[in-house]
Amino acid sequence: MTSQTAADTLTSDQLRELVLDALEDFKATDIQQIDVSGQNPLTDVFVIASGNSTRHIKSMAENLVLKVKAAGCPPLGVEGQRQAEWVLVDLNDVIVHLMLPKTRAFYNLEKLWEASRERRSTAGRPA
Repeated sequence: MTSQTAADTLTSDQLRELVLDALEDFKATDIQQIDVSGQNPLTDVFVIASGNSTRHIKSMAENLVLKVKAAGCPPLGVEGQRQAEWVLVDLNDVIVHLMLPKTRAFYNLEKLWEASRERRSTAGRPA
């Protein structure tokens, strides 16, 4: 039995656009994309978005899962739906983080990846 991946049905860019459209349709706020291709062996893009309540985040995650499944790209996994302060939807080429604003501010993934990118770009340069 073979497992179907997003690459079998949609390109990474098409999958990313599908994710962004689904999040916009469900009124996600502060949607950000972080290109981690070449920096992270697990994925190419992180999409981070906020919801205004745990119920909103759960609904966004459920809506996203339905849309990607309908497009033939079932998620590899969905984590955090019980608490729903931070739900991660793993779509292989795109990993989606849906977070409450306070959780997002605490973990600050955008700044973490920006700092990581800067560190790698200065590595190997003479001081």
